[in-house]
Amino acid sequence: MAKSVAIDIGINETDRKAIAEGLSRLLADTFSLYLKTHGFHWNVTGPMFNTLHTMFMGQYTELWNALDEIAERIRSLGHFAPGSGGQFGALTSVQEEPSVPSAMDMVRQLVEGHETVARTARSVFPLAETGGDEATADLLTQRLQIHEKTAWMLRSLLE
Repeated sequence: MAKSVAIDIGINETDRKAIAEGLSRLLADTFSLYLKTHGFHWNVTGPMFNTLHTMFMGQYTELWNALDEIAERIRSLGHFAPGSGGQFGALTSVQEEPSVPSAMDMVRQLVEGHETVARTARSVFPLAETGGDEATADLLTQRLQIHEKTAWMLRSLLE
């Protein structure tokens, strides 16, 4: 049995736990959106194939890289990051797509997905502020900027 080492980073355990739980929801949403985006990349068809295939690749690559940042922040707070399909399924707010929708439906769903992740990130801010956790607030700000910009770019395709 591993011995627990005290964590004294200036954020009490109650706040660290609440922040880690919020970040776990963000991690699950990010992973779910990553899976959806990658699946859409593989399966998109139609006149905009090349544009969407390339765009989705850039988006799923960014999401994949974000997973590590979020999980490592949870670990920095002294908690374990969720890492299984079951855990992610229980925590995510991003709706799964069991079929292969049309290209424009893929775009619509990804807009909704990025907006969902943005709302989740935004919901963690009060926890970070209460705990005086500037590092998490910075991470959340970065994630919000990316998800809001990506949603806007995807939304522009629907006009």
